[in-house]
Amino acid sequence: MPDLRALPSVEKLLQTRTAAELVAAYGRPLTLQAIRTALNDIRARLSRGSAVTIPKHGRMLKKAQALLEDWTTPTLLPVINATGVILHTNLGRAPLSTATRQSMEVIGHGYSTLEFNLESGKRGSRLIHAEAVLKQLTGAEAAMVVNNNASAVLLTLSALARRRKVVIARSQLVEIGGGFRIPDVMKQSGAKLVEVGTTNKVHLEDYENALEEPTALVMLAHRSNFKIIGFTEEPALKEIVRVSHAAGVPVADDLGSGTFLDTERFGLVHERTVQESLAAEADVICFSGDKLLGGPQAGIIIGRAGLIAKIKKHPLARAVRADKVCLAGVTATLMHYLKDEALREIPIWRMISTALEHIEARAKNWVKSLGQGEVIPGKSAIGGGSLPGETLPTYLLALDVPSPDRFLAKLRAQQQPVIARTENDRVLLDPRTVLPEQDGALLVTLQNTLK
Repeated sequence: MPDLRALPSVEKLLQTRTAAELVAAYGRPLTLQAIRTALNDIRARLSRGSAVTIPKHGRMLKKAQALLEDWTTPTLLPVINATGVILHTNLGRAPLSTATRQSMEVIGHGYSTLEFNLESGKRGSRLIHAEAVLKQLTGAEAAMVVNNNASAVLLTLSALARRRKVVIARSQLVEIGGGFRIPDVMKQSGAKLVEVGTTNKVHLEDYENALEEPTALVMLAHRSNFKIIGFTEEPALKEIVRVSHAAGVPVADDLGSGTFLDTERFGLVHERTVQESLAAEADVICFSGDKLLGGPQAGIIIGRAGLIAKIKKHPLARAVRADKVCLAGVTATLMHYLKDEALREIPIWRMISTALEHIEARAKNWVKSLGQGEVIPGKSAIGGGSLPGETLPTYLLALDVPSPDRFLAKLRAQQQPVIARTENDRVLLDPRTVLPEQDGALLVTLQNTLK
């Protein structure tokens, strides 16, 4: 076994030109750690007899460099989504509009009026920044933004129904992505769950009977990732509100995804809009910012001024509050709706509303550029816990390759990763979810992978 004392010291390796370059790139403390780790690894292998000679200094420093690259390579990376799933939860859901990104960059770049009143020169409130736009857009009496919709629901229940009864239909006791269960959230808030109806049928009298007991809140929860079909029945929101208000009980409507646009316009099943929930006189409405709204991750709460005031004052509100970058992004996204430009400016609505012939033309251009592949009809999905089971017709680029799974792995390993899918032993790529400005990068990645 080689003499371990012959291993160079950390200080000796640091005196080399290569180490100096590593220090310049990664800093001295991290470079020291990498060199020590590389030396310890070599020492351990020599002690076990798995190595018979002491590596040259250059090899040791290459090992240290590999460690530094591994330690400093980010894991959150941009990818091209060619899956055809518009709101792909695993890929970050909604891509942001240009104005939204610019607004977030401007506010993140320096200081801001997050909690400062320019007129008085004194402390202000972060809660006002998106509220004015939300009130103008929806007509709601008050609003607030938190970090996501799960927080919005938890905060609403904690503020309005802790240690009191909340009535909810059994058909809405759902579990959505990541194990988020409505019953567990209600329990965590301290609210007492009162189930009404059955899994497939809920009648108005079920609510009326439950409301004979003292109740803090009636809640509705969006079934974000499944449908109940067949022998089913549920009363309309307006009817639930009517009997609840007759009993003096407010109604909280968790819309889940939340949309300001009528999804039926695009050949999809109707999704209750924020405006419809308000028109039905729901007292508190919660929805997401990063799903059908098309903005950054956020939870939005709108409704009656008195109830929203209680929610704002609850201690949990500070724990789930939105930061300055989120507030800037949400406000900029909402502005697109206020200015009636959502279809043009918000990427997910551009994707949903894109004409089928335009998608086909892009797919054909891909085939022409690659010199191979076939354009076939297919389906795009909305995804992201929105409009469960709903699809849009599309055209796909289909590639025949020896091993589709291996090909997908190679696409993911490229400098510009591409996420696609397989079906019937073919690799499929959907133009609907590839941003137009990404076409060039997509084709380069495909060409490199097809070699």
